[in-house]
Amino acid sequence: MMHLCCIYAVCMPTAPVSLKQPPAAERVYAHIKQAVLDRRYEGGTLLTEGDLAETVGVSRTPVREALLRLEVEGLIKLYPKKGALVLPVSAQEIADVVETRLLVEQHAARKAVSAPPRLLDRLQELLEQQRRQAEAGDLAAASVTDRCFHAEIVRSGGNQILSRLYDQLRDRQLRMGVAVMHSHPDRIAKAIAEHGEILDALRAGDPEAAVTAIGRHISWFHTLARGEVK
Repeated sequence: MMHLCCIYAVCMPTAPVSLKQPPAAERVYAHIKQAVLDRRYEGGTLLTEGDLAETVGVSRTPVREALLRLEVEGLIKLYPKKGALVLPVSAQEIADVVETRLLVEQHAARKAVSAPPRLLDRLQELLEQQRRQAEAGDLAAASVTDRCFHAEIVRSGGNQILSRLYDQLRDRQLRMGVAVMHSHPDRIAKAIAEHGEILDALRAGDPEAAVTAIGRHISWFHTLARGEVK
């Protein structure tokens, strides 16, 4: 299973390794967030402070701190004296994420033409990595790499505001992506093929073909995910 730190490492430059253990609240936060993203804690699951404290090996105080942080991020809903409910992904959330992705990614694709060799090489590397992960049956890792493929295109435009906006969608995209891939494991092969089409369009310097490929790719995700969420 891929841990939260590994998710960040895939898309971001490698940070210096620290042997110091993170603060207790950070450990609880990472544990809950990763479990929500990879669906060990599915939507509708009620989490209690006591169980979480025992699982992570901390007191209840850092658990409360982590839960408050996760509520602000929209992943859970706190109920006093009862616990924290993992919020299901809503149809409206999917629609909002898809609409934002289309606006940002299609704009970025136009700017990425003609793409520099380093971007094309990086996209090819991610495409091959996702293919290996899919063959190994690691759908959580494949979902992370899927998201990184698109993030590279967005970052290539050099617009830091758009890049930060796109990064804010990271957790929602991962959560939805893992859910769809588990429900439709055959879809991963189609996603990889579509990534290849996007990469081919960028190599050819054809912005409209890239925009069309991205629209088709994201719209398919919307259709599949919407069918799984009530």
